[in-house]
Amino acid sequence: MEIDFSKEVAAALKTGKPVVALESTIISHGFPYPQNVELAEEMEAVIRAKGAEPATIAIIKGRIKCGLSEDELLHLAKSGDVAKCSVRDLPVIIASGKTGATTVASTAFIAAKAGIKVFATGGIGGVHKAEEGANGFDVSADLLELSRTPVVVVAAGAKSILDLPATLEVLESYSVPVIGYGTDEFPAFHSRSSGLTLPASTNDMTELAAMVDQHFDLELTSGMLICNPVPEDAAMSNEDVDALVKVAGAEAVKAGVKGAGLTPYILGALNRLSDGKTSEVNLSLALNNGRVAAELATRLSR
Repeated sequence: MEIDFSKEVAAALKTGKPVVALESTIISHGFPYPQNVELAEEMEAVIRAKGAEPATIAIIKGRIKCGLSEDELLHLAKSGDVAKCSVRDLPVIIASGKTGATTVASTAFIAAKAGIKVFATGGIGGVHKAEEGANGFDVSADLLELSRTPVVVVAAGAKSILDLPATLEVLESYSVPVIGYGTDEFPAFHSRSSGLTLPASTNDMTELAAMVDQHFDLELTSGMLICNPVPEDAAMSNEDVDALVKVAGAEAVKAGVKGAGLTPYILGALNRLSDGKTSEVNLSLALNNGRVAAELATRLSR
């Protein structure tokens, strides 16, 4: 598997400097230009401030990239024909020489191949609510990839548009360790808690790093999900989010949106319905996850 590393990422991996993987779907499908570029630059800045090297992953004209140049970042941010690329899409996108933004699943897959253990994202995909899924059953490939790819994913739980109890149940069935950092409840992306108790939690970074070290020492084949809730000053109430999701979900059903396009559609609707508030929350939690991931990667490298 050929991967094009930026000079900075290649040097970091060679010298043992901590590296944090970043997805690129949040750039191409998560925010409009130029807000997406600003987010990408801020994510990289907060990770570097904690002593780690950011490695944004994407497929650029058929090449797997681990660490993007400014031109490559702008191409992702401004081009209107960037494919949303999960693991199953990689062979087609690469062979056809196209550009694809990586999801949680494909970013984790490539990060593991690149030798990167820690990955920061906003929120993972999961099990969609029956009324929003195709034929009442729509489960994100993120969950399957977490079950078979040894990468630690730092996220603000799963996106609040999902069936969170079912998502946690699938993670348990797939033997994916789910650990709360600074919380003992499963975060709900825009909200700090879903009311669902997590199987494990810690408030201490040293203890969290020890758990992660043990996971890799046991040579478990799954990944780990570290649940880091959105900062309190940016969080929305569960009641407000639920009301918005209900309206956005109904719009998606009426529009006939299903499959891979469902989550971007609903997130876009939430941003519109909330007058931009949900995007502000998304930005805050993404940066917060980047900080924690960088701290974890730095601790693991010691």
